[in-house]
Amino acid sequence: MCGYTRLDRIINEVIREKVGVVHIEEKLKEIRLRWFGHVKRRGVNAAVRGCETINLKYCETGRGRSR
Repeated sequence: MCGYTRLDRIINEVIREKVGVVHIEEKLKEIRLRWFGHVKRRGVNAAVRGCETINLKYCETGRGRSR
């Protein structure tokens, strides 16, 4: 990308800055927040909103290999 090879040993941040691409973690955060906004706008009875009230207390499993 940008005419560089691995032998040039240019770090990713420099290339990302030159091309104008954001870091993948920032993009994933943006996508998650967008999805969260969609879920919060749904009705209270929507199936997607059911995950807000789910009780995971009884879903816990023990550590290690089963007997």
